[in-house]
Amino acid sequence: MKTFKIILFTLTFLMIIQKSFSNMDVEARYMIIQDHHSGEILFEKEADSRIYPASMTKIMTSIVAFDMLKKGETSLDELITISEKAWRMSQSGYSSMFVMLNDQVSVEDLLKGIIIVSGNDACVALAEGLSGSEEDFVILMNDKAEEIGLENTNFSNSSGISDPENYSTVRDILVMSRYMISNYPEYYAYFKDTTFTWDRTGGDPITQGNRNPLLYKNMGADGIKTGFLTVEKYSLAASIQSGKRRLTAVGSGFETKNSRSRESVKILNWGLRKFDTIQVANKDEIITSLNVWLGKKNKVDVVASEDIYLTIPKRKKSTIKAVIEYEGPVQSPIKIGDKIGEMKVYVSGDLEKTIDILSAENIKKANVFSRLFRSLNYLVWGDV
Repeated sequence: MKTFKIILFTLTFLMIIQKSFSNMDVEARYMIIQDHHSGEILFEKEADSRIYPASMTKIMTSIVAFDMLKKGETSLDELITISEKAWRMSQSGYSSMFVMLNDQVSVEDLLKGIIIVSGNDACVALAEGLSGSEEDFVILMNDKAEEIGLENTNFSNSSGISDPENYSTVRDILVMSRYMISNYPEYYAYFKDTTFTWDRTGGDPITQGNRNPLLYKNMGADGIKTGFLTVEKYSLAASIQSGKRRLTAVGSGFETKNSRSRESVKILNWGLRKFDTIQVANKDEIITSLNVWLGKKNKVDVVASEDIYLTIPKRKKSTIKAVIEYEGPVQSPIKIGDKIGEMKVYVSGDLEKTIDILSAENIKKANVFSRLFRSLNYLVWGDV
C-alpha cells in the first residue's frame, strides 16, 4: 500500500490575510457575530463577560419544548391548564400573552406566545404543563445548557425575569441560537412571524406584534429574540439569511431600542460586506472515486464525513486547496461509512481543517479466481 494524495481543487479568492478589525466597533457593551455555516466568529466584544439575558432566556425555554416535541413527549395540540401562578404573570406588567385562569391552551399557542410576543405568562404555563413545575423545567434547561456546551450560563426561571442567578454571556447565547436554528428548522419558523393573535376563551382576541425590530426591515432577518432589563438595558439575538449565507449576532447593553436596532443592522451588514463563505464539501455528495484492491468493483465512491464551509475576508489574493490523503489502493471488503482517508483543507498554504473521508458504498471481495488473476497481473505489470 502507498500513501496517495489527490488535489480535489484549488480556488483563488480575494481576501484579507490578517483578521484584525480594530476599527470596527458597535454601540453595545457586549457583542458577537458568527457565520452560521462555518462557525467562524467574525467579531466579538466582551463576549465572555457575564450578562443577564432577560427574555433571550426564552430561546432555551423553546429549545427544551422543541426537544420534547421531537421525542414525542408532547404535541403541538396538547392542552395545558393555566395555573394561578401563570395567570398572575399576565397581570403584573410584564410582557404577556394574557392567558386566562383555568383556561386550556395548546402547546403551540403557548410557544407562539413565548416566541412572538415574549409572554412571561406563557413561559410559566408551558413549563408547568410540560414538567409539573417551573422549577423542574428549569432543571431541564440547565441540563440542556450543559449538553450543548454553554460554559458560563445558569438559568433560574423560564422567562428571564430579573434574578441574579439567571445569567449568561453573549457567546453562550450565540451557541444556543445556532443550536436552535440547526436542530429545529420546522419550529424555528415561528421566530419570523411578525404578529400573533390570541383568540382567548371568554375575551376578545388580542393581536400583538413581534418585538424583534429586524423582522420589519428588508434584510432577510428571520429571528431570534429581544430582551430588556433595567440593569442590562436592551439586548438582541438576531439572525439573517442572505442567499446561502446566514449570520447570527448577539448584542447586549444597548442604551436604547433605536440603538439596538441600528447597531444590530450595522454589524450584520458589515459581516455580509466584509466576508464570503465558501462550501468546500457537502457530506451528501460524492467527492471522487478511489482505487480498490481485489474488490468486485475497481473503484469506491467516497464522501466527506461532514459539510465543510470556510468564511474568508475579502480583498487580497489567497488560495483554498482541498487534498485527499489515503492509503491505497483501498483494501476490500469495504462497508458504507468505513473511513477511507482524510480531506485536508489549506488556506494560503496553512492547514485550516481536516475531516474524515468515508466510503459511500459496500464493496465485497472479488472471487478467488479474479483475485488470483489481479494479483498475478500486479506482480507482472504493477497494475492494480
